Amino acid sequence: MDEDRVALARRAAEAGAAVAADRFRTDIDVEHKNGKTDVVTQADRDAQTAVVDVIRERYPDDAVVGEEDEELKDVPDAGPAWVIDPIDGTNNYVRGTRVWGTSVAAVRDGEPLAAATNLPALGDVYWTDGETTYRDGERVTVSTRSDPEACVVTPTMWWNFDERDEYGRACQAIADRFGDLRRAGCAQAELAAVADGSLDGVVTNLRAYPWDTVAGVAMIRAAGGTVTDLAGDRWRHDSVGLVASNGRVHDAVLAAARDIDGE
Repeated sequence: MDEDRVALARRAAEAGAAVAADRFRTDIDVEHKNGKTDVVTQADRDAQTAVVDVIRERYPDDAVVGEEDEELKDVPDAGPAWVIDPIDGTNNYVRGTRVWGTSVAAVRDGEPLAAATNLPALGDVYWTDGETTYRDGERVTVSTRSDPEACVVTPTMWWNFDERDEYGRACQAIADRFGDLRRAGCAQAELAAVADGSLDGVVTNLRAYPWDTVAGVAMIRAAGGTVTDLAGDRWRHDSVGLVASNGRVHDAVLAAARDIDGE
Protein backbone atom coordinates (compact mmCIF):
# COMPACT_ATOMS: atom_id res chain seq x y z
CA MET A 1 0.00 0.00 0.00
CA ASP A 2 1.30 3.47 -0.93
CA GLU A 3 -0.29 5.55 1.83
CA ASP A 4 0.90 8.83 0.32
CA ARG A 5 -0.81 8.16 -2.99
CA VAL A 6 -3.96 6.96 -1.25
CA ALA A 7 -4.19 10.22 0.70
CA LEU A 8 -3.35 12.28 -2.37
CA ALA A 9 -6.02 10.60 -4.51
CA ARG A 10 -8.61 11.44 -1.86
CA ARG A 11 -7.40 15.04 -1.53
CA ALA A 12 -7.25 15.62 -5.29
CA ALA A 13 -10.76 14.22 -5.80
CA GLU A 14 -12.03 16.44 -3.00
CA ALA A 15 -10.44 19.51 -4.59
CA GLY A 16 -12.01 18.84 -7.99
CA ALA A 17 -15.40 18.02 -6.49
CA ALA A 18 -15.40 21.25 -4.49
CA VAL A 19 -14.89 23.33 -7.65
CA ALA A 20 -17.66 21.49 -9.49
CA ALA A 21 -20.06 21.57 -6.55
CA ASP A 22 -19.69 25.32 -6.22
CA ARG A 23 -21.14 25.76 -9.71
CA PHE A 24 -23.71 22.97 -9.65
CA ARG A 25 -27.22 24.15 -10.51
CA THR A 26 -25.96 27.57 -11.55
CA ASP A 27 -26.22 29.24 -14.96
CA ILE A 28 -23.18 27.77 -16.70
CA ASP A 29 -22.38 27.68 -20.41
CA VAL A 30 -22.52 24.23 -21.97
CA GLU A 31 -20.44 23.23 -24.98
CA HIS A 32 -20.92 20.13 -27.12
CA LYS A 33 -18.07 17.82 -28.08
CA ASN A 34 -19.01 14.84 -30.27
CA GLY A 35 -22.77 14.73 -29.89
CA LYS A 36 -25.85 16.50 -28.56
CA THR A 37 -25.49 14.84 -25.14
CA ASP A 38 -21.65 14.77 -25.10
CA VAL A 39 -21.13 18.01 -23.22
CA VAL A 40 -18.41 19.90 -21.38
CA THR A 41 -18.42 23.04 -19.24
CA GLN A 42 -15.85 25.40 -17.82
CA ALA A 43 -16.52 23.68 -14.50
CA ASP A 44 -15.07 20.47 -15.99
CA ARG A 45 -11.91 22.28 -17.02
CA ASP A 46 -11.52 24.17 -13.75
CA ALA A 47 -12.17 21.05 -11.69
CA GLN A 48 -9.52 19.19 -13.69
CA THR A 49 -7.07 22.04 -13.07
CA ALA A 50 -7.75 21.79 -9.34
CA VAL A 51 -7.13 18.03 -9.38
CA VAL A 52 -3.92 18.34 -11.39
CA ASP A 53 -2.61 21.15 -9.17
CA VAL A 54 -2.92 18.93 -6.09
CA ILE A 55 -1.12 16.07 -7.84
CA ARG A 56 1.63 18.24 -9.34
CA GLU A 57 2.43 19.82 -6.01
CA ARG A 58 3.50 16.41 -4.67
CA TYR A 59 4.46 14.53 -7.84
CA PRO A 60 5.41 17.07 -10.53
CA ASP A 61 6.85 14.48 -12.92
CA ASP A 62 4.08 11.86 -12.85
CA ALA A 63 2.04 11.36 -16.01
CA VAL A 64 -1.59 12.52 -15.83
CA VAL A 65 -4.33 10.95 -17.95
CA GLY A 66 -7.50 13.04 -18.07
CA GLU A 67 -10.64 13.66 -20.05
CA GLU A 68 -10.29 17.39 -20.63
CA ASP A 69 -7.72 19.65 -22.27
CA GLU A 70 -4.20 18.51 -23.07
CA GLU A 71 -3.73 15.68 -20.59
CA LEU A 72 -2.72 12.23 -21.86
CA LYS A 73 -5.54 10.05 -23.17
CA ASP A 74 -3.93 6.63 -22.66
CA VAL A 75 -2.54 5.05 -19.51
CA PRO A 76 1.25 4.47 -19.73
CA ASP A 77 2.27 0.82 -19.40
CA ALA A 78 5.33 1.76 -17.35
CA GLY A 79 5.89 4.08 -14.42
CA PRO A 80 3.58 6.05 -12.14
CA ALA A 81 0.55 7.90 -13.49
CA TRP A 82 -2.74 9.42 -12.42
CA VAL A 83 -6.08 8.87 -14.16
CA ILE A 84 -8.62 11.60 -13.49
CA ASP A 85 -12.16 12.58 -14.42
CA PRO A 86 -13.08 16.04 -13.12
CA ILE A 87 -16.82 15.54 -13.62
CA ASP A 88 -17.95 12.07 -14.54
CA GLY A 89 -21.61 12.36 -15.48
CA THR A 90 -21.42 15.85 -16.99
CA ASN A 91 -24.75 15.37 -18.77
CA ASN A 92 -26.33 14.77 -15.35
CA TYR A 93 -24.42 17.73 -13.94
CA VAL A 94 -25.71 20.24 -16.49
CA ARG A 95 -29.29 19.01 -16.00
CA GLY A 96 -29.14 19.43 -12.25
CA THR A 97 -29.20 15.69 -11.57
CA ARG A 98 -27.13 14.78 -8.51
CA VAL A 99 -25.40 11.66 -9.88
CA TRP A 100 -21.96 12.96 -10.89
CA GLY A 101 -18.56 13.09 -9.28
CA THR A 102 -14.80 13.56 -9.45
CA SER A 103 -12.61 10.47 -9.74
CA VAL A 104 -8.86 10.12 -9.26
CA ALA A 105 -6.82 6.92 -9.54
CA ALA A 106 -3.11 6.41 -8.89
CA VAL A 107 -1.59 3.73 -11.12
CA ARG A 108 1.81 2.19 -11.61
CA ASP A 109 2.77 0.17 -14.67
CA GLY A 110 -0.86 0.35 -15.75
CA GLU A 111 -2.27 -1.14 -12.55
CA PRO A 112 -4.22 0.93 -9.98
CA LEU A 113 -2.69 1.44 -6.54
CA ALA A 114 -5.35 3.70 -5.02
CA ALA A 115 -8.46 5.58 -6.08
CA ALA A 116 -11.12 7.98 -4.88
CA THR A 117 -14.51 9.01 -6.22
CA ASN A 118 -16.13 12.02 -4.61
CA LEU A 119 -19.88 12.44 -5.25
CA PRO A 120 -20.55 15.77 -3.52
CA ALA A 121 -24.19 16.23 -4.56
CA LEU A 122 -24.98 12.79 -3.10
CA GLY A 123 -22.80 13.32 -0.04
CA ASP A 124 -20.77 10.15 -0.62
CA VAL A 125 -17.01 9.67 -0.91
CA TYR A 126 -15.60 6.31 -2.00
CA TRP A 127 -11.94 5.37 -1.87
CA THR A 128 -9.68 2.36 -1.92
CA ASP A 129 -6.12 1.66 -0.86
CA GLY A 130 -6.04 -1.34 -3.18
CA GLU A 131 -6.83 -3.73 -0.35
CA THR A 132 -10.10 -2.40 1.10
CA THR A 133 -12.82 -0.11 -0.23
CA TYR A 134 -14.55 2.52 1.89
CA ARG A 135 -17.64 4.69 1.58
CA ASP A 136 -17.72 7.68 3.90
CA GLY A 137 -15.08 6.07 6.09
CA GLU A 138 -16.84 2.72 6.49
CA ARG A 139 -15.62 -0.46 4.82
CA VAL A 140 -17.88 -1.76 2.05
CA THR A 141 -18.02 -5.02 0.14
CA VAL A 142 -19.82 -6.32 -2.91
CA SER A 143 -23.20 -7.97 -2.49
CA THR A 144 -23.59 -11.63 -1.60
CA ARG A 145 -26.54 -12.23 -3.94
CA SER A 146 -26.20 -15.40 -6.00
CA ASP A 147 -29.64 -15.59 -7.60
CA PRO A 148 -29.65 -13.52 -10.83
CA GLU A 149 -33.39 -12.94 -10.48
CA ALA A 150 -32.70 -11.07 -7.23
CA CYS A 151 -29.98 -8.91 -8.80
CA VAL A 152 -29.89 -5.42 -10.29
CA VAL A 153 -27.54 -4.82 -13.23
CA THR A 154 -26.81 -1.70 -15.28
CA PRO A 155 -25.70 -1.17 -18.88
CA THR A 156 -22.98 1.46 -18.68
CA MET A 157 -21.26 3.91 -21.06
CA TRP A 158 -23.36 5.14 -23.98
CA TRP A 159 -23.83 4.01 -27.55
CA ASN A 160 -23.73 6.23 -30.65
CA PHE A 161 -26.96 6.66 -32.61
CA ASP A 162 -25.82 4.10 -35.18
CA GLU A 163 -25.20 1.61 -32.35
CA ARG A 164 -28.43 2.02 -30.40
CA ASP A 165 -29.47 -1.48 -31.36
CA GLU A 166 -26.63 -2.62 -29.10
CA TYR A 167 -28.12 -0.65 -26.23
CA GLY A 168 -31.43 -2.34 -26.89
CA ARG A 169 -29.78 -5.75 -26.82
CA ALA A 170 -27.98 -4.84 -23.59
CA CYS A 171 -31.26 -3.95 -21.92
CA GLN A 172 -32.95 -7.08 -23.25
CA ALA A 173 -30.06 -9.29 -22.11
CA ILE A 174 -30.29 -7.84 -18.62
CA ALA A 175 -34.09 -8.04 -18.54
CA ASP A 176 -33.96 -11.69 -19.59
CA ARG A 177 -31.62 -12.68 -16.76
CA PHE A 178 -31.90 -10.30 -13.82
CA GLY A 179 -34.49 -8.90 -11.46
CA ASP A 180 -34.10 -5.24 -12.44
CA LEU A 181 -32.09 -2.74 -14.48
CA ARG A 182 -30.65 0.70 -13.70
CA ARG A 183 -28.84 3.33 -15.73
CA ALA A 184 -27.41 6.23 -13.73
CA GLY A 185 -25.51 8.11 -16.44
CA CYS A 186 -22.29 8.19 -14.39
CA ALA A 187 -20.01 5.19 -14.85
CA GLN A 188 -17.91 5.83 -11.76
CA ALA A 189 -21.02 6.05 -9.58
CA GLU A 190 -22.29 2.78 -11.07
CA LEU A 191 -18.99 1.01 -10.46
CA ALA A 192 -18.85 2.35 -6.91
CA ALA A 193 -22.36 0.97 -6.41
CA VAL A 194 -21.14 -2.50 -7.34
CA ALA A 195 -18.32 -2.08 -4.82
CA ASP A 196 -20.76 -1.24 -2.00
CA GLY A 197 -23.30 -3.89 -2.96
CA SER A 198 -26.15 -1.61 -4.04
CA LEU A 199 -25.73 -2.87 -7.61
CA ASP A 200 -24.80 -6.44 -8.51
CA GLY A 201 -23.31 -5.90 -11.96
CA VAL A 202 -22.30 -3.47 -14.69
CA VAL A 203 -21.89 -4.34 -18.39
CA THR A 204 -20.75 -2.78 -21.63
CA ASN A 205 -19.33 -4.17 -24.86
CA LEU A 206 -17.54 -0.89 -25.59
CA ARG A 207 -13.92 -0.01 -24.95
CA ALA A 208 -14.37 2.41 -22.09
CA TYR A 209 -12.20 5.44 -21.41
CA PRO A 210 -9.79 4.95 -18.50
CA TRP A 211 -11.04 8.05 -16.66
CA ASP A 212 -14.54 6.54 -16.63
CA THR A 213 -13.44 3.20 -15.22
CA VAL A 214 -10.03 2.73 -13.58
CA ALA A 215 -10.99 4.12 -10.17
CA GLY A 216 -14.23 2.17 -9.97
CA VAL A 217 -12.65 -1.08 -11.13
CA ALA A 218 -10.02 -0.77 -8.39
CA MET A 219 -12.79 -0.29 -5.81
CA ILE A 220 -14.77 -3.33 -6.98
CA ARG A 221 -11.75 -5.61 -6.83
CA ALA A 222 -10.73 -4.40 -3.38
CA ALA A 223 -14.34 -4.93 -2.25
CA GLY A 224 -14.28 -8.58 -3.34
CA GLY A 225 -15.81 -8.31 -6.82
CA THR A 226 -14.77 -9.46 -10.28
CA VAL A 227 -14.04 -7.35 -13.38
CA THR A 228 -13.27 -8.90 -16.76
CA ASP A 229 -13.40 -8.12 -20.45
CA LEU A 230 -15.84 -9.77 -22.87
CA ALA A 231 -13.57 -12.81 -23.17
CA GLY A 232 -13.70 -13.33 -19.41
CA ASP A 233 -10.08 -12.28 -18.97
CA ARG A 234 -8.94 -9.85 -16.30
CA TRP A 235 -9.98 -6.33 -17.27
CA ARG A 236 -7.34 -3.65 -17.80
CA HIS A 237 -7.51 -0.06 -18.95
CA ASP A 238 -7.30 -0.92 -22.67
CA SER A 239 -9.73 -3.86 -22.69
CA VAL A 240 -12.68 -4.15 -25.04
CA GLY A 241 -15.82 -4.45 -22.96
CA LEU A 242 -16.17 -4.19 -19.20
CA VAL A 243 -18.04 -6.77 -17.13
CA ALA A 244 -18.15 -6.10 -13.39
CA SER A 245 -20.02 -8.08 -10.76
CA ASN A 246 -20.07 -9.30 -7.20
CA GLY A 247 -18.38 -12.45 -8.49
CA ARG A 248 -21.22 -14.78 -7.54
CA VAL A 249 -23.28 -13.94 -10.63
CA HIS A 250 -20.39 -13.13 -12.94
CA ASP A 251 -21.17 -15.88 -15.43
CA ALA A 252 -24.68 -14.50 -15.94
CA VAL A 253 -23.41 -10.91 -16.20
CA LEU A 254 -20.77 -12.01 -18.69
CA ALA A 255 -23.37 -13.85 -20.77
CA ALA A 256 -25.50 -10.69 -20.86
CA ALA A 257 -22.52 -8.63 -22.00
CA ARG A 258 -21.75 -11.06 -24.79
CA ASP A 259 -25.33 -10.81 -26.07
CA ILE A 260 -24.84 -7.11 -26.80
CA ASP A 261 -22.88 -7.78 -29.99
CA GLY A 262 -25.69 -10.02 -31.22
CA GLU A 263 -23.42 -12.97 -31.84
